[in-house]
Amino acid sequence: MRLQHLGTDTKQGGSPALYLSDRGTYVIQGWRTDQSERIEIPHALLGYLREDTCLGALLHDTGHGTFLLMGAPLTDQEALNQLEIPGHETAVEVPVGEEQRPDALPARR
Repeated sequence: MRLQHLGTDTKQGGSPALYLSDRGTYVIQGWRTDQSERIEIPHALLGYLREDTCLGALLHDTGHGTFLLMGAPLTDQEALNQLEIPGHETAVEVPVGEEQRPDALPARR
């Protein structure tokens, strides 16, 4: 799996980070939690999503500037080789969702 770096929100280096995969998924690098499929990411990281898309997963707001995100733990070795993941972080993969806003105008036909 090849990754395209979309953005990073960090105070000290290269993570947390958001990537788009060649499989049409998002790969998100964030802080480890007590579950391998759940990471914590800063709110600002969502600003790097592609226009009119969203993470195809539910987010839980922690109330202190971060979200908890559930996804499939990243196991693809080619993708892992492209990332520099410190020991306190990990990465998950989620579908690319289509943004559907309640205030959006209906599509023209």
